[in-house]
Amino acid sequence: MTQEKVTLEQLKAAHKAFAEHEPRDLFYKAATELVRLVFEGKTKLTLAEALAVLLQTWNRAFYRYTPFDSRHFDEIEGLLNRHRQVIEGFRLRTIESFSTEDKDPVSKVFSEFEELLGPVGAAKSLHLLAPEFFPLWDRAIAKACRCPLKKKGQNAPSYCRFMEMMQEQVRNLGTGSGIDQNPLKILDEYYYCKFTKKWV
Repeated sequence: MTQEKVTLEQLKAAHKAFAEHEPRDLFYKAATELVRLVFEGKTKLTLAEALAVLLQTWNRAFYRYTPFDSRHFDEIEGLLNRHRQVIEGFRLRTIESFSTEDKDPVSKVFSEFEELLGPVGAAKSLHLLAPEFFPLWDRAIAKACRCPLKKKGQNAPSYCRFMEMMQEQVRNLGTGSGIDQNPLKILDEYYYCKFTKKWV
């Protein structure tokens, strides 16, 4: 596992680059708000509809080969219904609480999401559902963190290792770091800018 300690200065520089170059962040903000409203019972949208906002914009590569049709949408609905209770539990937690006992339930839910949405879509969806517990990744980030993605259905152990790495990064930043947003989101911006886009 790579253990470069990300500094606050690096995060700020990446956040600035991300804001300048990545207009799709708007969809993340919208989807995050929609998911929150669904969990609070303040919208007529379903959880699958809220997720779809992000999946069809942040996971476009996957949908070049997988149609986002009514069948796929129904499968997402079923997936969310099956895991609603465990997701609600994870939603109340932060990455700092991740422990060895969580590996089996995390692996199970990640594997089922991965079978339907691919390893990147699974991480993005789980992050949206429990944003302070599940970190984001993509292929370039996973590779740079020595968790290279394998065939679909084989990446739950790598994702758990990645969670441990992000847990350590969050702990290294500390509670008094001055970060005024979700540390997993701002860490993702840093890794995305550095490894996926090479903006920093």
